[in-house]
Amino acid sequence: MLQYASLTGVMKTILIILLVYYGIKILSRLFAPALLRYVTKKAEKQFGQQFNQYNSRQEQTKKEGEVSIDKMPNSKSSNKTVGEYVDYEEID
Repeated sequence: MLQYASLTGVMKTILIILLVYYGIKILSRLFAPALLRYVTKKAEKQFGQQFNQYNSRQEQTKKEGEVSIDKMPNSKSSNKTVGEYVDYEEID
């Protein structure tokens, strides 16, 4: 059985779609700033906690005036077969 869409049914559908679209658009303009503020405050709090944990960990391991070496430099042996070093002076 074949059914045809009536003009009023099509108009109602288009009207409902437009109302939903503009309703979401208006509500997002009202609630988006509050939502963004909430998200930024939450992220700021989380980053602050991570920063404090990092600082407290460093304070526990290092006392004032104490020197620590994290990585020893690789000892490079000079290659004597490269050539002779010649001292020079710059002439103006």
